[in-house]
Amino acid sequence: MTVGPDDWKSWREIRLRALRQDPEAFGSTHEREAAFTEPEWRYRLDGASGPSVLAYAGDELVGIGAGWLYEPGRLMVVAMWTEPDRRGAGIGRQVLDHVVGWARERDLPVELWVADDNPAARRLYERYGFRPDGRTEPIREGSDATMSHLVLPG
Repeated sequence: MTVGPDDWKSWREIRLRALRQDPEAFGSTHEREAAFTEPEWRYRLDGASGPSVLAYAGDELVGIGAGWLYEPGRLMVVAMWTEPDRRGAGIGRQVLDHVVGWARERDLPVELWVADDNPAARRLYERYGFRPDGRTEPIREGSDATMSHLVLPG
């Protein structure tokens, strides 16, 4: 389900849970984002810079993902995460469907970075159609973990 600024509490809840449970999967940290104020959370969900998606199983919040217009005309998939006990059930694909659909409606290329020590996420992205372009970088400054860049062909 695509969400907006009024959903900031739910977004914050699962985003912080994701950062706490899988810290090496993200370029950000729990410490950094736990310090965000309500206006910062709302701003991130304003829809102007891309879609934000929350996934539910019944009433339970089980997944998250977003798209970010990091430069004009290019959408980066970010913040993808699924509850560990729900992985493999198609939740990540459903979130990608929303984010990629949003980009396709606007004729935008889609790309992402995936942690190199997360083969399950990489399999999800490659089965979806993303392809590596050979670029790698540290996941964040000061980390030994690396990530690879993938692009979704038009």
